[in-house]
Amino acid sequence: MCLRGIWFFGEILMRTGNIRFVDLCPDDEKRINEAATLLMDAFREHSPDYCPDLETALEEIRELFDPGCIGRVAVDGQGTVLGLIGGRPHYYGHAWELHPLAVRPEHQRKGIGRALVADLEQRARERGVLTLWLGTDDEDDRTTLSSVDLYPNPLEHLARIRNLRGHPYEFYQKVGFVIVGVIPDANGWGKPDIFMAKRV
Repeated sequence: MCLRGIWFFGEILMRTGNIRFVDLCPDDEKRINEAATLLMDAFREHSPDYCPDLETALEEIRELFDPGCIGRVAVDGQGTVLGLIGGRPHYYGHAWELHPLAVRPEHQRKGIGRALVADLEQRARERGVLTLWLGTDDEDDRTTLSSVDLYPNPLEHLARIRNLRGHPYEFYQKVGFVIVGVIPDANGWGKPDIFMAKRV
């Protein structure tokens, strides 16, 4: 059972409308292009260097077709892509990276992201995955970890983290992830990557 949705013949039907969750297929150019555009739109404001153009976004999408990876999309009744999630195997398949997760800005806060995470968890569980992990960057001062020198004790700063301006780490906490670490200066000085993980 997923949050705000019900399982039905291997897909999730959202209670908020006729939204299905399906595999992103390498021969479905229409959905691939919609997913790439979605990545550019979803990350433009807070991570402008991630998928700054269509070609970069298409490369990111195509990586989801690598062996062992999962790419899933949320589509509406007309088949339009509303959200995207990816899973990438690491650590001999025991732990997978959740990357990327994006929902069209006008469809955010409607349960689509939450249901995409639940959908990926189910597929990871079926493959014997033990842990999902992710990195969530702070490039524009949305947490107390940004624009400060986290050395020499990053864990001390991490223990006192606060969300200043809608950073997504709190969304991930709501779906069961916990903060497990931080890479200081991952995106330049004072721009850390916050690591989170969840047992599946």
